Amino acid sequence: MEEYLNLVPSQHRQRPRFMATVQAVLAPLHTVEALLEELRTAFDLDTATGRQLDAVGVRVGRTRYLHTPLEGVFFSWNEEGVGWGQGVWKGKYDAENGLTTLPDDVYRTLLKAKVAANAWNGTTPGAYEAWEVAFADTGSMIVLQDNQDMSMIVGIAGRIMNPVFEQLLLQQYVPLKPEGVRIQWYAVTPDGGPLFAWNCNSPALSGWADSSGNGGRWPRVLRPQA
Repeated sequence: MEEYLNLVPSQHRQRPRFMATVQAVLAPLHTVEALLEELRTAFDLDTATGRQLDAVGVRVGRTRYLHTPLEGVFFSWNEEGVGWGQGVWKGKYDAENGLTTLPDDVYRTLLKAKVAANAWNGTTPGAYEAWEVAFADTGSMIVLQDNQDMSMIVGIAGRIMNPVFEQLLLQQYVPLKPEGVRIQWYAVTPDGGPLFAWNCNSPALSGWADSSGNGGRWPRVLRPQA
């Protein structure tokens, strides 16, 4: 508010009652201005949390509540894939048989995927662009194979798949596929490295390991539920 008070001419600035009147008029307007500025962050997809992120989801068209619980994703000792930094903590209201409410970080990624899918033109080049928009901050990369029979195979390299996102893929919550086309299976890198492919050398695909041990990995296969 000081920037507005500083605009008062010098001949009036020395009058306490005049300045108090100006300040009283400006105070509520300044408060509203600050609130409107906070709304930008509160409802921005990259920074919103909790109820505000839910409100963004209403407009995007995706809720954080799942019809089918995600099984095998809760943190557990001595169980591969759901240890420290992998499994999610079971919430107070989560069902015993699985996760039914997505945490903010996972929900945010799913909303980005939905936004990208809403703007996608259904082409293969467009799919790569949509994936980049939705998952660029995760470091993951995709490779698409069109089987020419209304089915496709999706390779995912560059990141270790956490159990929550793996289950979202299996239950087909990630909407990046053309309408009427089914995903036969996902080829997922086991350790975040590139996937194995003949005569390829890229961040996502690579051939046999070289002398330093760098090379493509045989994938884990994830088959979506029918």
